[in-house]
Amino acid sequence: MRGPGRWAVLFALVVLAVVMVFPFAIVAINAVKSPADYSSQGPLSLPDGLYLQGIIDFWNRVDFGTKLWNSLVISASVSVLAVVLSVLNAYALGIGRVKGRLSILVLFLVANTLPQEALAYPLYYLAKAVGLYDTQLAVIIVMTVIQAAFGTYLLSAVLGQFPKEILEAAAIDGAGRLRSLWRIVVPISRPTLNVLLIFFFIWTWNEFFLPLIFLISNDTQTVPVALGVLQGEKYMDATMSSASALLGVVPAIAFFLIFQRTLTRGVTVGAIK
Repeated sequence: MRGPGRWAVLFALVVLAVVMVFPFAIVAINAVKSPADYSSQGPLSLPDGLYLQGIIDFWNRVDFGTKLWNSLVISASVSVLAVVLSVLNAYALGIGRVKGRLSILVLFLVANTLPQEALAYPLYYLAKAVGLYDTQLAVIIVMTVIQAAFGTYLLSAVLGQFPKEILEAAAIDGAGRLRSLWRIVVPISRPTLNVLLIFFFIWTWNEFFLPLIFLISNDTQTVPVALGVLQGEKYMDATMSSASALLGVVPAIAFFLIFQRTLTRGVTVGAIK
């Protein structure tokens, strides 16, 4: 790569490092810095030694292991269920060509643009009425529907361009619609589905507003809710606040790094197609 294109890429990398890497580095440094070290040298200095007591105190104070497990269960359940629901909906809309397809897609598009604040009031009373309030199942159901609305809209456009000859050949061989879906459509669309799965997991993991409304007990709260509630209720020094931020973001970063190759492959395959 030569000329202006190379400089544009370098500039983009520098901006990305400043915007994303630098704040994370500051948080990580202050998380292992003692309060006395922070007070005397400030937030931008390197620590004199490795101080882990802030991380240990925060872990014990909020029962972080339970919060971590709750977030993992909710995020994994939502990502898998939302992908399955998106595939079924998109198969009917993109390949099945059901009646009113355009109107249904517009409905899914409108659902994606609705602010969560507009959904909080009716969903709160609905969860109360059916006895699901303050349960992880309520958050899983609500977040699955929200994520599946986006997934359906995206996959409908992808499956709308699916080669009809392949499905016709499968039908001649005696394959029904469900068999064609799971044996042909899903394997071919797997890179796109993997990308959706990763994004659904990260989006659900970082969700704060709806879990804050539905999960009020300490045993059901997720990591973002626990961080927000603790910051509002109890005083924490700067180093413990950094420790809480570090513990909250590390699992999502680890998940992204583990599945980075899958994400890159899915995006690249979609671009080539």
